Amino acid sequence: MAADAAAAAMAAASLCDDLEPATARTRIRDVLAAGTARAGDRVVVGGWVRTGREQGKGSFAFLELSDGSCAATLQVIVDAAVHPLARLTATGTSVLVEGDIKEPPEGTKQNVELKVSRVLEVGEVDAAVYPLPKGKVKLTLEKLRDVVHLRSRTNTIGAVARIRHQLAYASHTFFDENGFLYVHTPIITTSDCEGAGEMFQVTTLFSQAEKTEKELRENPAPSDSEIEAAKFLVKERGDAVAQLKAAKASKQKISAAVDELNRAKEIVSKLEERSKLKPGIPLRDDGSIAFENDFFKRQAFLTVSGQLQVETYACALSSVYTFGPTFRAENSHTSRHLAEFWMVEPEIAFANLQDDMNCAEKYVQYLCKWLLDHCREDMEFMVKNYDKSAIERLELVSSTPFVRISYTKAVELLKNVTDKKFDNKVEWGIDLASEHERYLTEDIFKKPVIVYNYPKGIKAFYMRLNDDDKTVAAMDVLVPKVGELIGGSQREERLDVLKQRILDAGLPLEPYEWYLDLRRFGSVKHSGFGLGFERMILFATGMENIRDVIPFPRYPGRADL
Repeated sequence: MAADAAAAAMAAASLCDDLEPATARTRIRDVLAAGTARAGDRVVVGGWVRTGREQGKGSFAFLELSDGSCAATLQVIVDAAVHPLARLTATGTSVLVEGDIKEPPEGTKQNVELKVSRVLEVGEVDAAVYPLPKGKVKLTLEKLRDVVHLRSRTNTIGAVARIRHQLAYASHTFFDENGFLYVHTPIITTSDCEGAGEMFQVTTLFSQAEKTEKELRENPAPSDSEIEAAKFLVKERGDAVAQLKAAKASKQKISAAVDELNRAKEIVSKLEERSKLKPGIPLRDDGSIAFENDFFKRQAFLTVSGQLQVETYACALSSVYTFGPTFRAENSHTSRHLAEFWMVEPEIAFANLQDDMNCAEKYVQYLCKWLLDHCREDMEFMVKNYDKSAIERLELVSSTPFVRISYTKAVELLKNVTDKKFDNKVEWGIDLASEHERYLTEDIFKKPVIVYNYPKGIKAFYMRLNDDDKTVAAMDVLVPKVGELIGGSQREERLDVLKQRILDAGLPLEPYEWYLDLRRFGSVKHSGFGLGFERMILFATGMENIRDVIPFPRYPGRADL
């Protein structure tokens, strides 16, 4: 067995003989973390030059190198004898270098530096057109959105990317530790989870129409006379076959005549098919769009939530979650809205609203604690540059029980506020605005708040109707800086009640028959929630605009790359 394994390994290695040797690159984060303990070690590092300057009358250069593994840069020293310095110092240049880790002179801010002995690779930059500035000069975050393909090279977007990664990793870790299974729900759906109608349509009807119009321009549809002529030819060919059979002609002659008849019939069929081609989107007799001609033979949309689909797995596997992109075709230009964003959506069987709130609170606290333990350097960058209270906020939320109040109580508290005039009037039955949510968390309680039992008229059809017939078992987790971070509910498990709620929402039953089946066949009490992932990043970092915490923001008028 061992001999066979060794032979297999040698055979596999021989297949790679024509490839370059792998690069044993050391991350800058690891070099800096080890500090002077690795002084004298020879390493290979790669990265992009943040700043570069020639010194000693052009005899050597200092490069501040970043590879994205951490917020800090590594100071690299290159002698002119090793490589032409002018090719290395421009901001944005990529280099792969080999050298020795050294202790810098006393009084310098670096704890280690790299003395380069070989420059292995260089990706040069035309400094005259490179859009990112050198050194301490900064572009605004708004301006950086115009170079979204390069903005990840900046300190801010790099820090956001690392924080985003850690929050995603922490999410998967939390749910795995608590017995949840990760389920991939579809991005294309035929169900409207929210019933708001603000969905992106998925269709091939437009491309089909363009293709048809192009075909008709190049090859116009046949006229009635052309079709009649083709049909007359079919009749002639049919008569010829009949005559040959009556004359008891040879099988060969009859077979040839039948082939000609079939070809004539095929021509008629194609002509009739082409005659049906019409320019534009296909319509039904009543003028509505004929979606039966679309790719999925019905209307389809980009999902606004994976919740309904993941419920099917909760009703079989108990504790599940989905984590993926969701879409809203809402023409909103606020700093809190995107057309494409990510949602974390757990679903728990045999769970009521209290269980749901417990899970949500535990999850948010876990994320905050994770960032404090695993992302301290980047969080300190955020404190220094964007929000002085960011770390304090994470410490507060990670260690403090959340306040829980009913919607009715929240409205009562807000109506009694005298030190602030709200832009949106507070009254029972309204959906709380962001200013109301933030006032509850930042001014009244000064900590996260879970508001529960909302009026049924402002919540989705799938939320469980309470016994008062006025409210549903819904809850929102409100946090400082952002307002609503999580929305969730106990789901309606009673078939008759759910049917009526769908109808009351003005939705047809047919698309939700599969959803109703979950109540017909082994219905179970279950609950879940959705966390807006970008809102969690806003909350953690103190960044002001949601467009700056997602790698490739999509919003009205912008879908770059």
